[in-house]
Amino acid sequence: ISPLIGCRKPGTQWGITFHMLNHPPCPTYRLVSLLSLMFLWNQAICSPGEGRSIWQRPKSNPIIKEQLFLEETFPQEFLWGSGTSAFQTEGAWNQDGKGVSIWDYFTHSSDSETADVASDSYNYWEEDVAALGYLGVRSYSFSLSWPRLFPDGNATGEPNAAAVDHYSRLMERLLEKKVEPIVTLYHWDLPQVFQDQYGGWKNDTLVEHFKEYAEFCFKTFGKYVKYWLTIHNPYLVAMQGYGTGLHAPGEKGGISSTLTVAHNLIRAHAKAWQTYNTHFRQAQNGKVSIVLGSHWVEPHRGQYTATNAALCQQSMEAVLGWFAKPIFGDGDYPVSLKTKHAALMPIFTPEEKLWVQKTADFFALSFGPNNIRLGQSVIRYGQSITADLRRLLSWIKLEYGNLKVLVAEAGWFSNASVGREDTLAIYSMKNFIHQVLQAIKFDGVQVFGYLAWSLVDGFEWNYGYGVRRGLFYIDFKQPNRTRLPKTTAQYFKQIVASNGFPNDETSLDVKGQFPCKFHWGIAGSTLQFHPFSPQFSDPHVYTWNLTGDGSLRPVPGLKLNTRPAQCTDYLAIRNHLRLLASTGASHYSFALNWSLILPEGGRSNVNTEALRYYRCVLTELKRLNMEAMVILYYPSHRAPNLGLPGPLHDSGGWINNATIEAFLEYAALCYQELGSWVQYWITINEPNRLIDVYSNVTQRHQAAHNLLLAHAKAWRLHEREFSAEQKVLVSLALHADWAKPANPFLESHTVAAERFLLFEIGRFLDPLLGTKDEETKGKYPHEMKVYLEERARVSGLPGSPLPHFTENERHELKGALSFIALNHFTTRLVAPNPHTQQTPQKESAPDHDCVILSDSTWPTSSRGQALVPWGLRKMLKWVNQRYGTALPVIVTASGIDDQASVEDKLRQYYLQSYVHEALKAYHLDGVNLQGFYVLRLQDRHDPEFGLFTSTHHQSKAKNSVALYREIIANRGSPNNSTTQTCRPTEQQEICQMCEWMFNNKPMLVFWGCLLITFTMLAALVVFVVINKRNQRYDRGKRKRRGNQKRKNKATAYGLCPAVRY
Repeated sequence: ISPLIGCRKPGTQWGITFHMLNHPPCPTYRLVSLLSLMFLWNQAICSPGEGRSIWQRPKSNPIIKEQLFLEETFPQEFLWGSGTSAFQTEGAWNQDGKGVSIWDYFTHSSDSETADVASDSYNYWEEDVAALGYLGVRSYSFSLSWPRLFPDGNATGEPNAAAVDHYSRLMERLLEKKVEPIVTLYHWDLPQVFQDQYGGWKNDTLVEHFKEYAEFCFKTFGKYVKYWLTIHNPYLVAMQGYGTGLHAPGEKGGISSTLTVAHNLIRAHAKAWQTYNTHFRQAQNGKVSIVLGSHWVEPHRGQYTATNAALCQQSMEAVLGWFAKPIFGDGDYPVSLKTKHAALMPIFTPEEKLWVQKTADFFALSFGPNNIRLGQSVIRYGQSITADLRRLLSWIKLEYGNLKVLVAEAGWFSNASVGREDTLAIYSMKNFIHQVLQAIKFDGVQVFGYLAWSLVDGFEWNYGYGVRRGLFYIDFKQPNRTRLPKTTAQYFKQIVASNGFPNDETSLDVKGQFPCKFHWGIAGSTLQFHPFSPQFSDPHVYTWNLTGDGSLRPVPGLKLNTRPAQCTDYLAIRNHLRLLASTGASHYSFALNWSLILPEGGRSNVNTEALRYYRCVLTELKRLNMEAMVILYYPSHRAPNLGLPGPLHDSGGWINNATIEAFLEYAALCYQELGSWVQYWITINEPNRLIDVYSNVTQRHQAAHNLLLAHAKAWRLHEREFSAEQKVLVSLALHADWAKPANPFLESHTVAAERFLLFEIGRFLDPLLGTKDEETKGKYPHEMKVYLEERARVSGLPGSPLPHFTENERHELKGALSFIALNHFTTRLVAPNPHTQQTPQKESAPDHDCVILSDSTWPTSSRGQALVPWGLRKMLKWVNQRYGTALPVIVTASGIDDQASVEDKLRQYYLQSYVHEALKAYHLDGVNLQGFYVLRLQDRHDPEFGLFTSTHHQSKAKNSVALYREIIANRGSPNNSTTQTCRPTEQQEICQMCEWMFNNKPMLVFWGCLLITFTMLAALVVFVVINKRNQRYDRGKRKRRGNQKRKNKATAYGLCPAVRY
């Protein structure tokens, strides 16, 4: 026998075909065949769907198209809606003949809060319909109260007429308003009589009772309803109601009771579906499903291995698969559950498997805090719970087939104290809806509807009224239970009206390019000082103690002549700047080391060697036809004493006025010694970040005050004593991240975001530039002063901590800026700090008194930096509007950390998108933008901000180097076909040959040596050949001369007459 077993597709039955082969009837063969059949049968029965494969595909890079925020709309007929449940919102617990539910009994039997009135939706249902109209949704999910319809639970008897009328009126009104009713038969409020009589869902008698109840509802309300949901989240009913006792009926029966209850709930659902399918589908043409809740897990430490995928699969099967596999699969439980619980696991008979499987017309999913919290109990081996709805939807498709899916419950909770200002819930909603859109567009999941949970505040089960999930706020102390829209309601209304996330102005493209004089720069921090080799400057001769301690000892009395030190002695400079030149950048920004140049803080001890080193850097830059932007003071937590000379730091640093004068003395020295090679000076880098190190409010304001004065004095010094010879620009650089109101529907958040910008930027620029008004120069922002005064008054302080400028100081400050230098990296979501009597204001709170929130839909780096390109344009536009266009603006640092060693895709996307937004600011907003500097040239150690790897990793160029060169070549234009070339005098030509030569130094040296050797050898051969030829020539010449002499002599003898004697 040879069994052929194929893979089972959703909606098909397993088939086994046997082929009779011509083999002898050998017992051994039969045994082997039987064992093979059993093995393959077991594999066919136990093999899971393809769901586990999702963990073997690592989560995508955050900057590829499928992970970026998707600005698109949902399908045209997408079913937007909201939902509630009867017990949570109806109230009227004993009104109009309603019976007692297990939740009524459960809450009345303890000291907990009750839902006797709750949202009073039984009496204020018309207000609920009006709330749906406000949202503009096309569906409303609500549940019927079984004990309200049948106080004794028995659906074969007479129903409660008042309840039937109530639900009929509600459904008729919904249809009048073109809102589709989505009706749940059972949302946890079992008639108490069944609990008393049968022990609730532990008894399989309830399966038949539920079937009869469902049949009544289909028959009575079926003409109104196209979408039926039998049971809401049976996992929580079984686990919390009968296992842990956290929910009604409060039984703590453990896993045995939980498994039995779950079994009966599945059978009850199947009975209801079969009833509708047999008796009502043809006439009513509706659809029936069950709402299943789930969590989501990711593998241990993000390690996507087959073992971890199996563990994650087991975690999902322990919650969602427990109910989904019997209903959407083969009518039986997951193998992992049967293995885990063994004999405790109930068994479906073969007949039951047939009428349980495929008993749902679509997949209805609940994804919210209840399941995610409870999911922690099924985590194993370090797996992590995440709120990733997209991955869950993809898993459902892989595991159970390409079903139509309704997100029947999605949302998060807020603390009751937030009232209507539920800002965090906005971002949870945005994240969930965006993940659904991604699942539809990129993963092909057939999601046809999304129900935001819940419509109104209600009774939140074991949490009572301490948490809220409603889109509409209800004050439960007020008898009229007025529905007031929260900010989530406003946000959801906006999404429904737009049918998703259509493109906005930040998505607009721009044509054009930056001018030829635009700065394309690389920004660095404090340039490290590398001492040169002493081989040319040390006059001593040394002996090497080879057999002893191996030390070098100078020979007494013997000295050599030396040459003066040269810049070529600093080998590190040339290597560093060759990397720089290979980027195609025209400018380089780096910082001097104040504490190195003036160790004591004053000019009594000047490190001339350090100055010479920086001078060599500047001259080499000039030789490479590059301009320098030099930062005098670059405070850093990495540097000792925040980069200050030790004595200055010890005497109070920037809260001591003496530091101002010391900085002025230091600036004068740098202008004098280095000014001839510098075109742009930055006095202080990011003073608005430096002041954060001071925990005391007064000290922070004093430090900011002194930093401003130090800059102004240094600027005036250059204007007074050096500007005639050095035509340069002087500024200070500010950390300038954009601030977006966290809640766009609240004026308080808009005010907080503006206040954030004033404290971050305006505090330093207003005194220098004013606000297009000459009278405001030399003063702090008016709004900032008013805010601090009011804050001091409320806090009972004697006055504002903000210092005042004297008339002389105001005069020095006015106009003491040659250009606006901004370091921009990301965008912050800003909200006002919610001060209450329970949370008093802390002394260490930031001066702007704002809190920073996050948007999970923004891509982030490994260090948590959000990648928000449009924030740069917003920041530049704000500066432009407040300070005008008279001064040029330069983005003096911008970059992102990327852990990739070579293929730094995150940085590449960052560069492309941020430069594009800068181009928009230049062309569309009229910003006088004249430069963009990328942070930074090289990593210090591991891959981070650098365009090149560290020297420990051979200083390799990352892929972003080539991209930045291309951006520079195209002058920022995204379309290189429109790029007009600049004359060489206007823009530095990119030396690609230089880069190639630098990257291939070893090969060039080798071939150079080989060429020299070959040339010398050839010259030697030529020399030898010529020499031998000359020798032969000389020998021949001498021989011919000798022959001639002999011939002449012989001739002479022949001419003499004979002598006779």
